[in-house]
Amino acid sequence: MEVPDNLLCLYNAELEEQDDSYVIEVPAREVSTNQIASGEVCRAAVLQRETRDTNNHSTESDRQNTAQSAPEPPVEEGERRTVTIEDVGDQGDGIARVERGYVIIVPDTKLGDQVVIEIENVRQNVAFADVVGQE
Repeated sequence: MEVPDNLLCLYNAELEEQDDSYVIEVPAREVSTNQIASGEVCRAAVLQRETRDTNNHSTESDRQNTAQSAPEPPVEEGERRTVTIEDVGDQGDGIARVERGYVIIVPDTKLGDQVVIEIENVRQNVAFADVVGQE
Protein backbone atom coordinates (compact mmCIF):
# COMPACT_ATOMS: atom_id res chain seq x y z
CA MET A 1 0.00 0.00 0.00
CA GLU A 2 1.32 3.43 -0.90
CA VAL A 3 0.99 6.10 1.80
CA PRO A 4 0.41 9.63 0.46
CA ASP A 5 2.53 12.52 1.75
CA ASN A 6 -0.60 14.47 2.74
CA LEU A 7 -1.64 11.83 5.32
CA LEU A 8 -2.36 13.87 8.46
CA CYS A 9 -2.94 11.19 11.07
CA LEU A 10 -3.01 7.44 11.43
CA TYR A 11 -4.59 5.52 14.29
CA ASN A 12 -6.57 2.38 15.07
CA ALA A 13 -10.27 2.62 15.87
CA GLU A 14 -13.24 0.33 16.20
CA LEU A 15 -16.07 0.58 13.70
CA GLU A 16 -19.35 0.92 15.60
CA GLU A 17 -22.84 0.43 14.22
CA GLN A 18 -25.22 3.29 14.97
CA ASP A 19 -28.75 3.18 13.58
CA ASP A 20 -28.39 2.74 9.79
CA SER A 21 -24.72 3.76 9.58
CA TYR A 22 -21.31 3.10 11.07
CA VAL A 23 -19.17 5.45 13.17
CA ILE A 24 -15.41 5.70 13.62
CA GLU A 25 -14.37 7.78 16.61
CA VAL A 26 -11.50 10.24 16.09
CA PRO A 27 -9.27 10.59 19.18
CA ALA A 28 -9.24 14.13 20.61
CA ARG A 29 -5.43 14.22 20.41
CA GLU A 30 -5.69 14.13 16.59
CA VAL A 31 -7.86 17.25 16.58
CA SER A 32 -5.90 19.03 19.34
CA THR A 33 -2.63 18.80 17.37
CA ASN A 34 -4.22 20.95 14.63
CA GLN A 35 -3.69 18.18 12.09
CA ILE A 36 -7.45 18.08 11.53
CA ALA A 37 -10.27 20.39 12.65
CA SER A 38 -13.74 19.75 13.99
CA GLY A 39 -16.35 20.17 11.26
CA GLU A 40 -13.74 19.75 8.52
CA VAL A 41 -14.35 17.26 5.73
CA CYS A 42 -11.62 14.60 5.75
CA ARG A 43 -10.88 11.49 3.71
CA ALA A 44 -10.78 8.23 5.63
CA ALA A 45 -9.47 4.82 4.66
CA VAL A 46 -10.69 1.70 6.40
CA LEU A 47 -8.26 -1.20 6.40
CA GLN A 48 -9.15 -4.65 7.60
CA ARG A 49 -7.19 -5.78 10.62
CA GLU A 50 -4.90 -8.78 10.45
CA THR A 51 -6.77 -12.02 9.82
CA ARG A 52 -6.09 -15.04 11.99
CA ASP A 53 -5.90 -18.71 11.16
CA THR A 54 -8.14 -21.17 13.03
CA ASN A 55 -5.60 -21.36 15.91
CA ASN A 56 -5.79 -17.54 16.34
CA HIS A 57 -2.29 -16.99 14.90
CA SER A 58 -1.34 -14.64 12.08
CA THR A 59 -0.55 -16.51 8.90
CA GLU A 60 2.78 -15.96 7.14
CA SER A 61 1.11 -14.17 4.23
CA ASP A 62 -0.73 -11.91 6.71
CA ARG A 63 2.58 -10.97 8.35
CA GLN A 64 4.17 -10.28 4.97
CA ASN A 65 1.23 -8.13 3.85
CA THR A 66 1.25 -6.21 7.15
CA ALA A 67 4.99 -5.60 6.91
CA GLN A 68 4.66 -4.40 3.33
CA SER A 69 1.74 -2.08 4.10
CA ALA A 70 3.13 -0.45 7.24
CA PRO A 71 4.45 3.01 6.42
CA GLU A 72 8.11 3.64 7.09
CA PRO A 73 8.88 6.08 9.90
CA PRO A 74 9.37 9.60 8.51
CA VAL A 75 12.66 10.07 10.40
CA GLU A 76 16.06 8.35 10.47
CA GLU A 77 18.64 7.88 13.21
CA GLY A 78 21.16 10.72 13.19
CA GLU A 79 18.75 13.11 11.45
CA ARG A 80 18.47 16.64 12.87
CA ARG A 81 15.21 18.59 12.87
CA THR A 82 13.66 21.64 14.44
CA VAL A 83 10.46 20.71 16.27
CA THR A 84 7.95 22.26 18.64
CA ILE A 85 7.02 20.35 21.79
CA GLU A 86 3.25 19.91 21.52
CA ASP A 87 2.57 17.81 24.59
CA VAL A 88 4.19 16.33 27.68
CA GLY A 89 4.04 12.59 28.35
CA ASP A 90 3.26 10.78 31.60
CA GLN A 91 6.99 10.54 32.40
CA GLY A 92 7.48 14.30 31.87
CA ASP A 93 9.20 14.00 28.48
CA GLY A 94 8.30 16.38 25.67
CA ILE A 95 6.33 15.05 22.70
CA ALA A 96 6.71 16.42 19.17
CA ARG A 97 4.76 15.25 16.15
CA VAL A 98 6.02 15.31 12.58
CA GLU A 99 4.66 13.95 9.28
CA ARG A 100 1.53 11.76 9.55
CA GLY A 101 1.37 12.47 13.30
CA TYR A 102 4.51 10.41 13.96
CA VAL A 103 5.59 10.88 17.60
CA ILE A 104 9.08 11.88 18.75
CA ILE A 105 9.86 11.73 22.48
CA VAL A 106 12.28 14.47 23.59
CA PRO A 107 13.49 14.39 27.24
CA ASP A 108 14.32 17.60 29.14
CA THR A 109 11.83 19.78 27.24
CA LYS A 110 8.59 21.47 28.15
CA LEU A 111 5.38 22.38 26.36
CA GLY A 112 5.94 25.03 23.69
CA ASP A 113 9.74 24.63 23.45
CA GLN A 114 11.07 24.94 19.92
CA VAL A 115 14.28 22.91 19.79
CA VAL A 116 16.76 21.36 17.41
CA ILE A 117 16.86 17.61 17.99
CA GLU A 118 18.92 14.67 16.81
CA ILE A 119 17.08 11.39 16.33
CA GLU A 120 18.75 8.68 18.44
CA ASN A 121 16.42 5.69 18.15
CA VAL A 122 13.69 4.98 15.57
CA ARG A 123 10.87 2.47 16.01
CA GLN A 124 7.87 1.82 13.79
CA ASN A 125 5.51 4.09 15.75
CA VAL A 126 7.80 6.36 17.82
CA ALA A 127 11.30 7.85 17.83
CA PHE A 128 13.49 9.13 20.65
CA ALA A 129 15.67 12.21 20.29
CA ASP A 130 18.04 14.46 22.24
CA VAL A 131 18.09 18.24 22.20
CA VAL A 132 21.17 19.58 20.41
CA GLY A 133 20.16 23.26 20.26
CA GLN A 134 17.48 25.88 20.88
CA GLU A 135 15.60 27.61 18.07
